[in-house]
Order: sequence, then structure tokens, then C-alpha cells
Amino acid sequence: MNLKQALSQSHEYARSLVQAGDTVVDATMGNGHDTVFLAELAGRSGKVYAFDIQQEALEETENKLKEKGLLNRCVLIRDGHEKMKQYVSESVRLVLFNLGYRPGGDHSLCTRGETTMQAVLSAFDLLMVHGLIILVIYHGGDSGFSERDYLLEQLPLMDPRKAAVMVNRFVNLPNCPPILVCIEKLK
Repeated sequence: MNLKQALSQSHEYARSLVQAGDTVVDATMGNGHDTVFLAELAGRSGKVYAFDIQQEALEETENKLKEKGLLNRCVLIRDGHEKMKQYVSESVRLVLFNLGYRPGGDHSLCTRGETTMQAVLSAFDLLMVHGLIILVIYHGGDSGFSERDYLLEQLPLMDPRKAAVMVNRFVNLPNCPPILVCIEKLK
């Protein structure tokens, strides 16, 4: 058995949960890889809402979706993920976050603990019972440490009667491997 990194684990959880016809959210569009992944999982009758504040992220994602014929099941939103409830009104099965900065993008444009936690709480309100929020926390190099610390302080405060919060991370590997957080809505 090989222990999988956080991103691989996040995709395994998503594959096991999302069904054709589901509504899901990519809270951090980035370069569009997860938007494509989620659009494939949600199927023709599903819907993906994808958020990013950068125009380049929307353009890159739109191009990837067009290439795969998936654009018609996606809503691309240029706004912060903390404003999710302004755009999404239906129940969602999964909300996926890849935190940090957009690969290949400006490192100063990155997710922040306070707005990410606002987005998590908004996502939780939209989540159907036994739905899942998945966060992959990238925290190495020049960014992400304060966001990691903030989230790891705030997430344990979620009501255990309503949410099960799991943190999974490697504790001895070099180079700050990403941390996986899963939040299941219990009721």
C-alpha cells in the first residue's frame, strides 16, 4: 500500500461521493483541473459552480472545459469563495478547496484563513446531509502558513453534533506536504 498525498485522497473521496446529477462546488478554480474533474463526476445532468478572483483562472478553466465539452454544466464565477451563498442556492453534495496560490500565478494572490473559514461556513450551510467539504491546505514556500494555522485553530470549533471534521497529514515528510481536511455534515 502506498500512502497517498492530500490531493489524491481528496479525489478518492470525491469519486466515492459525487453521483451523476449532483451539484458541486470548486471553491478555488485555479487552473481548472478540479473544475474539469468535478464536471466529469457530476455528469451531463449535474452542475459545478467554480470560484476564483483572477480573470486568468476563469479563462484557463473555460478553455479546459471547452476542450472537453463540459462548459455547459459549469458556472464560472469571478468572485471570492466567501461569497458562495450569493451565487449558489441549491443543496450541494461536495465543496472542494485547494488552498494557497494559483499554480503559475501571482503568489501574493492567495487564499486567506479568514475568508476561507467564511467560505467553509457558507459551504456547510449549502451542504446536504452527509455531504462533504474537502480542503487541501498547501502551506509551503512563501505562503499559506498563517492560513493553515488559522484554519487548524478554527475548524475544531465546529459543532460536533452537526459536523465531523477530520485532519489528515504527514508529520515527518519534508517540504510541507499538503494537509487534507474533510468535513462531513451530520445533520
